[in-house]
Amino acid sequence: MKNFIITLVFAFVTQAFYAQSAFDKYDGQDDVTSVIVNKKMFDLMSKVKVDASDKETQQYINLIKKLDYLKVFTTKNPKVEADMKASADKYIKSAGLEELMRINDSGKNVRIMVKSGATDTQIKELLMFVDGAKSEESVLLSLTGNFDLNEISVLTDKMQLPGGTDLKKASKSKR
Repeated sequence: MKNFIITLVFAFVTQAFYAQSAFDKYDGQDDVTSVIVNKKMFDLMSKVKVDASDKETQQYINLIKKLDYLKVFTTKNPKVEADMKASADKYIKSAGLEELMRINDSGKNVRIMVKSGATDTQIKELLMFVDGAKSEESVLLSLTGNFDLNEISVLTDKMQLPGGTDLKKASKSKR
């Protein structure tokens, strides 16, 4: 009986740690704007009826069926930005993400990292970190699921995500 209880406690503790991501500490933090969309919300969004002739919206619905989590954190606070950058760098190493694209434009640095799926364009996880230039916001975006990189531009158009234009560049350059 004792072993059963220990196993049960271990299972719950493991599940609690697994459910949290490396970036959840930014949710609810002062000076950080966060947008978090989970699998349940994506499932609800995918059930919306759309006109069959609206190809772009149909592509969007097909994409969100493949997504698990979307987490976006933005800040203008230099201390929080530095912590986000350090957390992203640490996570990139521990999660085995590979660099997809890097952009340096007028002091704005964008890094897009991915964990690939079965094919070159199939993605299990996408992480983007945008170092804000001067007065621009820094953006940390994490997207998980099983989706095609070429579909990302549809998501950025419909959801108007911070850093969306940078993601569009990544999806077009990988085609």
